[in-house]
Amino acid sequence: METHGVRLTPEQARSALSDTERIRASAATLSATPWPTWFFITLTLYVAALPITYGGVMAEPDWLLPGPAWVGIMLVITAVYGALFAVAAKSWRNKTGVALRLDVLPKRATVPLAVGLPVLLVGAAFAFRVTGWPVWLVAASLIGVAVSVGFHLAFVRLHGKTA
Repeated sequence: METHGVRLTPEQARSALSDTERIRASAATLSATPWPTWFFITLTLYVAALPITYGGVMAEPDWLLPGPAWVGIMLVITAVYGALFAVAAKSWRNKTGVALRLDVLPKRATVPLAVGLPVLLVGAAFAFRVTGWPVWLVAASLIGVAVSVGFHLAFVRLHGKTA
C-alpha cells in the first residue's frame, strides 16, 4: 500500500491488514468454487468407466474385447479427460482470475479421496483378474460414481459456506 510519505496510524495499518485478509479469503473462496457442471459430469463418467476399462486391460484371457482394444479405449478416455480438464481449468481461470485448486479444501476429505479412489478403481481390476467376476468392476464403478457425486456435493456445500 503506497502511503505517499504519510505515516499510517496503528488503526489504519490494522485496517489495511484486515482488507488484505478479506482479499485472501475472497480469492480462496473463488478458487474453492465447484467445477463447472459439465466437467463434474465428465469426471463422474470417467470414474465410472475407469474400473471397467482397466479390468478389460488386465483381463486374462481377453474379456469382451481384445486387450489392445481396451488399452486404446483407456488411452482415448484418459486423453479426452485430460483435455477437458485443461479446458475447465482455463475457462475457470479466465472467468475468475484464479486457478482451480484443491489445496483450499479440508485435508480430511482430500487425502482419503486421493488415496482411496485410486485403490478402489485399480484394486477392482486386480480382484477381477484373480476371480474373473465382473461384479468387482461394476461395484467399483458404482462406488466411484457415488464418491464423485458426494465429493462434488461436499464441494458445493463448502463453497456455499465460504461464499
